[in-house]
Amino acid sequence: MLARPQRSDYESWNTPGWAPEDLLPYMKKLETYSGPGPKDMHGHNGPIQVSEGPFRSRRLEDDFIAAMETVGWPEVDDINCFGLNNGSMRLLKYMSPEGQRQDTATIYLHPRLEDGQHPNLHVLVESQVERVLFEGTRAVGVSFRPNPDYHPDSGSDSRREIKARRLVIITGGSMFSPLILQRSGIGDPKVLNKAGVPIVADVPGVGADYEDHNSMMYPYNSSLRPDETLDSLYSGRISLDNMIAAKHEMLSYGGVDVQSKLRPTEADVEALGPKFKAAWDKNFGDKPDKPLTIISPVAWYVHAILTIFSFPGDSSFLGPGQFLTLVTFTLYPFSRGHLYITGPKIDDPLDFDPGLLSDPDDLDVKPHIWMFKKQREVAHHMSLCGDPVPGTQPTFPANSKANLDTPNPEYSAEDDEIIEKWIRERINSTWHPIGTCKMAPRDKHGVVDPALNVYGVQCLKVADLSISPHNVGANTCNTAMTVAEKAADIVIEELGLIKRKGNYIGTE
Repeated sequence: MLARPQRSDYESWNTPGWAPEDLLPYMKKLETYSGPGPKDMHGHNGPIQVSEGPFRSRRLEDDFIAAMETVGWPEVDDINCFGLNNGSMRLLKYMSPEGQRQDTATIYLHPRLEDGQHPNLHVLVESQVERVLFEGTRAVGVSFRPNPDYHPDSGSDSRREIKARRLVIITGGSMFSPLILQRSGIGDPKVLNKAGVPIVADVPGVGADYEDHNSMMYPYNSSLRPDETLDSLYSGRISLDNMIAAKHEMLSYGGVDVQSKLRPTEADVEALGPKFKAAWDKNFGDKPDKPLTIISPVAWYVHAILTIFSFPGDSSFLGPGQFLTLVTFTLYPFSRGHLYITGPKIDDPLDFDPGLLSDPDDLDVKPHIWMFKKQREVAHHMSLCGDPVPGTQPTFPANSKANLDTPNPEYSAEDDEIIEKWIRERINSTWHPIGTCKMAPRDKHGVVDPALNVYGVQCLKVADLSISPHNVGANTCNTAMTVAEKAADIVIEELGLIKRKGNYIGTE
């Protein structure tokens, strides 16, 4: 889905060349936008198409938006124009109007592999980078191996090397780039010494400050029809093969048509306690464009516990019903985790702690308690929404006023403790990891400089979401593509392939 960050997100990066005005041209460059909103905030000739796609669950999105308006959050045309929040937008997708997903491999890479005009472009699939090769502190290549899960006959001596004359760029993402750097001898000396890896560069920030958006999922029975949700497909009541043969338009559907970016009222903030109030005033108070949470309706049964075992959640055990799920997630957690190697080899165990809800002042759980109550209020106002699926929401004592069938039941301190316990036992990832090789000064846990150069070595860059210095108030796909477009221009200019014109290197 198209989900851009807020202006204050990129302002918080506080890095020359990476301000909102610097990045907007790249956001526009990558897209051909077919939707509402300010024309000058979107691109209209880019490789990635942005559209509604061929299928939407219209009744569900209308019902959700109407309920949100009743609660006090209006519909907005374009929540992706660097400013708006506290409203709901009918989502656009990275998809052609005919339903072709606009993934970056298909749009950027495949055409260049197939056009016969890029003989210097080579792609090795199902291969794993072990480490970067150095001569002194100059990166000169990488070592890798065929992935044994897909090349079982590759043998133990399958390690291979590729040499680079001028530059090595790591784009392994927030999960793999820090591991490659650490196996290469770049990282915290304490981690590297313990793992038995010789130190090439002392860069303590590698693998530190892991962040992710944290989600909760609340499924409900619904009066939606079988052709309005994905439950029939995920429960096996209809055949995927038949849908593929018929080129069914629902195969282009991700189940999400609306996204709401939300801030609590001042009364809500006060109710979350003095520590949260102080953190809110410091981190959100002077940034009115900065949302605390996102909520979206999903047109199928999704449950956090089941997603661990079978994505997105098999509803067949519930019978042939149709469901909707209200998904909430927080955008700027105070907690931090880490991702470290424990040995020099790819297969060595990892020391990975995502750090969910680990902040010492319990600030991260507070927004989830607030959003649990708000999603119940929204569900109460949705005409298509029935009772919660049994076992998917907290159970309150029989005499609790939280059980009242009203939009705003009363919650006691005991009820809040029950909600908090429920959240802590079921908090889930949104698969939006960032920050493990962040772009910041070295003494502030930075790993790369504004030109994406890794500190302490030469001819090595990192270019992926791991460089994000701070979190963003959106799903992270747009940020990843924006970083990639910016990184491409940095490399193009550095290698002398084109001269800069102003602050932006165009394609002309």
